[in-house]
This record gives sequence, C-alpha cells and structure tokens, in this order.
Amino acid sequence: MHAGLKITAYAAALAATFGTAYGVGQGIGPVAEEAAPAPHESHGESSSRPEGGGREQVPAGGLQISEKGYTLDLRTPRVAAGQRADLRFVVRDTSGRAVTAYQREHDKELHLIVASRDLVTYRHLHPTRAADGTWSIPVELPRAGGYRVFADFTPAKKNAENLTLGADLAASGPFEPQRLPAPSATAKVDGYEVELNGGLRPGAATELKPAVFRNGKPVTDLQPYLGAYGHLVALRSGDLAYLHVHPNGEPGDGATEPGPDISFTATAPSRGTYRLFLDFKHAGKVHTAAFTVRAGTAAGEESPSAAEPSQAHETSDGHGH
Repeated sequence: MHAGLKITAYAAALAATFGTAYGVGQGIGPVAEEAAPAPHESHGESSSRPEGGGREQVPAGGLQISEKGYTLDLRTPRVAAGQRADLRFVVRDTSGRAVTAYQREHDKELHLIVASRDLVTYRHLHPTRAADGTWSIPVELPRAGGYRVFADFTPAKKNAENLTLGADLAASGPFEPQRLPAPSATAKVDGYEVELNGGLRPGAATELKPAVFRNGKPVTDLQPYLGAYGHLVALRSGDLAYLHVHPNGEPGDGATEPGPDISFTATAPSRGTYRLFLDFKHAGKVHTAAFTVRAGTAAGEESPSAAEPSQAHETSDGHGH
C-alpha cells in the first residue's frame, strides 16, 4: 500500500521450489514503440484475506491476471536480480488478440508498476509498445525474490473502464527477506523530506496531503509530471491489492499550487497495512517517497499490532521512471 510478507513461510516455499535461489533469469528480445494509468474497479485473483481481516468495502485492483475480457500475458516471468533485462508483456482481449489501441491517461497509454512482495522495491515504469501490441522496457531489479507486475490501462473502446491487471515475476539469486518499514509520517529521499498528512480509512474517502520540503524549506516550484504535481500508488501488504490514487487538481487549473502540498483523495478497500509511493518532480528529476500506513489510523500512528522494526530505507530502492 501479519506485517508485510509472512517471511518464514515464503522463504520455505522458495527453498522447496528453487533451493537457495530463484529460478534462472530468462533472456528476451528487443523493444519497439510507445506507453498509460487511472482509478480502479473490482479485481481479485487472490483469495488471501488482507492483514486486519474483514470484508472488502471497496474494490481493489491488481489481484487478477484477467478481468472484463482482458488478460495480462507476461512474457518474462523470470529475470536475474542485479542484471538488466527486457521485461515484455501483451494485453489480450477475449479472442486472445493483442490489444493495440489504448486511451491516453496522464500522458501515457499504459502505466506499469513493479513492486517486490515485501514492498521494499518499487518501480513506476512507462514501457514502449510495438505495432503488434507487445510492450517492452528494460528493468534491473536489485534483489532476488517475488515481485508483482501491475499493468494500469484503459482500452480504446467506447465506455471502456480502467483496469489494473497483475502477474507474478521472480528475480533469481540468493534471497534475503526484508521487513516492511514501520509506519511513519515522514520520508526522506534524495535530499528531500516529505511529510504525510491524513490517513487511510476503510470504506471511506479521506484526504492524503503530502508536503515536500528541501533543506527545511517548503518546495513551491514542483514541476508537472504526467500531467500532475504528484502521483500516488498504494499497495496493501499481504496480497498487494493496488490503488492508483489520482491527485485533486492539476497544473494550470487556476487553483492548484505547485507545492509544497499535493492533495489526493483515497479510499482503502479494507483494514490493514499499506505502502504508499509518491512520485513528484523537482529540478528536472522524478523522486519517489515511500510511507507505511495503517488503514484506520493517522499517518505515522502505529497500532500495537503494527509495530515492526524498520529496515532504514529512505524510500523504495530505486525509481525507474
């Protein structure tokens, strides 16, 4: 957006399947042409109940590989950790044909999110699309382990709905479990400090308002990135249910200021722990700040069952924009 992954069970499963490492990385072919996102509807491939229990109160995305007649065909199910490789995939329609027409949202046809199962590594990517509908982008994942790939898009059809489809990706190499960083209302990244105001509430829309600072001073000249001053993705710990939360307002609307605050409205699909990833652009570079949040508590406020040692990551390890 249990505390994160159930590491021991996960590591045991990996050991049984792969020994001390994941399966071998897989080679891939070249890239080709162009790349897109939005809010979400009902998804649900995994029947695993999120941490905190309770029934889903609003739809969550990214849990299914197929939905509403569309399927994510991940052509690269394995890569080698620490090695650059082309990640390739196709979105197929009900007849099995590759989709080649998409609506552009936030300046792109498709937005690709890659996140590790422990929610420590995060990438927001914009792949290129070949004429035959094959999407491709080079990636280099820093650590071995399980990852989830999310394709966020809207087909170019009348009345088409935005979809987020998800598929599993394995990175080979020696596996070292990581714990989810403890809840905090402050994140440091690349010399910036971001303070998160507000929190997530199950089944209710709430405002999340991160504020960006540099050297102790508010940043008031954020630059537009993908048509907004910030983009926020929330992933639920445990099953990686996906929320792509859109900002309130946009550059040039006469009301939205370029910082330090960026306003979002979000609704958590259930109780539980979420990892929030904020992308913002300043001085020509895109930065990603990451927060751990408990749905139902204010940002940075820990419930007794949520306390976990932090792994001292300033943010997700790497951006990949």
